[in-house]
Amino acid sequence: MTDRFVDTSGWAAWGCLDEPHHIHAAVAFQEVWDCGHRLVTTTYILAELTALFIRLRVPREQQIELLGEIRSDPSVVVEAIEPTWLDSTWKLWASRPDKEWTVVDCASFVVMRSRSLTEAITADHHFEQAGFIRLLK
Repeated sequence: MTDRFVDTSGWAAWGCLDEPHHIHAAVAFQEVWDCGHRLVTTTYILAELTALFIRLRVPREQQIELLGEIRSDPSVVVEAIEPTWLDSTWKLWASRPDKEWTVVDCASFVVMRSRSLTEAITADHHFEQAGFIRLLK
């Protein structure tokens, strides 16, 4: 096992006990931690997560606590989308009009490819469309 990417739905499943994939997300996270590997995410994902928490009606205090835990955890790598990645993100997004991928999805795919990651803790089928392994089904 290597590092694993965590998408918005993966963080929500891990942080919200009533989410349908909570147990699977908790197991996927624990596997990473048990092997001494890291969880990789992006600043875009964390921004999108705040919007999802609002839709899920997660109390603001809990949102702040969860995002604080993610941002301060040494086993979590939060990648900022640098200019080179941003250019690749927009090119990927524009090149796939046949897919309903968001720019956040495309940035995730660019980061995953850059870091040679194959597995994503996500329920989003777009990751499978892009050739990655989706761990929450």
